[in-house]
Amino acid sequence: MEKKENTSSPVGVLEDYFRSEDTESCSSKEPTPDSDSKSTSKSNSRWHGFAELFRSKSKTPMTSLYPLSVLKLSIRKSSSMKEGIDMSRNLLINTDPYNSKSAQKIFSLYDLQAATNNFSFENLIGKGGYAEVYKGRLRDGEFVAIKRLTRGTADEMIADFLSELGIMAHVNHPNTAKLIGYGVEGGMHIVLELSPNGSLASLLYGAKEKLKWSIRYKIALGIAEGLLYLHEGCQRRIIHRDIKAANILLTEDFIPQICDFGLAKWLPEQWTHHTVSKVEGTFGYLAPEFLMHGIVDEKTDVFAFGVLLLELVTGRRALDYSQQSVVLWAKPLLRKNEVKELVDPSMGDEYDFRQMNLVLLAAYICIQQSSIRRPQMSQVVQLLNGNLSCLKFMKKCRSPLVRKTLRQEISNAEDYNSTKMNSFLQNRN
Repeated sequence: MEKKENTSSPVGVLEDYFRSEDTESCSSKEPTPDSDSKSTSKSNSRWHGFAELFRSKSKTPMTSLYPLSVLKLSIRKSSSMKEGIDMSRNLLINTDPYNSKSAQKIFSLYDLQAATNNFSFENLIGKGGYAEVYKGRLRDGEFVAIKRLTRGTADEMIADFLSELGIMAHVNHPNTAKLIGYGVEGGMHIVLELSPNGSLASLLYGAKEKLKWSIRYKIALGIAEGLLYLHEGCQRRIIHRDIKAANILLTEDFIPQICDFGLAKWLPEQWTHHTVSKVEGTFGYLAPEFLMHGIVDEKTDVFAFGVLLLELVTGRRALDYSQQSVVLWAKPLLRKNEVKELVDPSMGDEYDFRQMNLVLLAAYICIQQSSIRRPQMSQVVQLLNGNLSCLKFMKKCRSPLVRKTLRQEISNAEDYNSTKMNSFLQNRN
């Protein structure tokens, strides 16, 4: 008797979808930025078919997921982002739900409900316009963060889920969030390792005890190294597109981890940039060229990182409740090198002055209006580590901040060399 293929499980549903995806994509050519919008209409029927299949197989209809009513500063992307789908396919089909050694695990709806006390409000640790994040504890005692997509059409939710999952499954760095598994029963769920100290935003703006400078500097370095990995260390370039304090998680040792890849883009090597038709991201962090022309590349993340550095130094939000931008507030002070006016008053003078100059200098060059004048993340990492050779591209910069920092570094280098020479001579004698 011929054995029928089981498609009643979530994995079976996904396999059915991906088989149709493979059949259609065999004769397709590699997409280009211009062809991205053209391919969207062709794929709509495929997405619709998978959405209907998912609805029929899922125990809990998607329509039962209750909507959010929150203040939204983020503007959501369209459902045309499909760069991570091929990556997701391999992950979802090849994952063995019964293999404890599998890199990612498949969780049933019962597992997730049991871990979060049926997604109780007490376990809600984050929310946005299209997703909620719950703290949970698995049966083996491991604490996790469960991201549940909650709004959007079925097609949009599936596209968002596959794109984010496909990217996260292939990201592996100490400064990026760790993917544990996923669930597609009763909705779209992504399961992450829980960061004990929560988000950077919660500690910068919600905690009674302010972060010490040594921790802030450590966080700045870690985020820079994480972004460098995404831009240059992955098998394909990843543009995160939503770098902000709320998307930086902190481990028990305050190691920063970049999370929320819902807006991230895979960029092939031959693409200089990607053009997005809709405004996507979070106000206060958006680069000028993206707002005006929809251009997305590594420099989009560099600008957002510069804003984040200003938040770490000043303790101010990227966009405060009066809608004042920290960039517009800080730029005149940066140009005049008014360091004391920029530093978070809660720190007083308890910070390393050299490190502060390096961070402010990095922030200043990252938030340049022109993307060409912004550094690459490799240069930012060098700068934050005290290597100013990366500033050669700013030789003509007239900022007192740049000139003063360069003079100080030259003076420090001369003092260091002099001390080293004196020590050498004394040892010879």
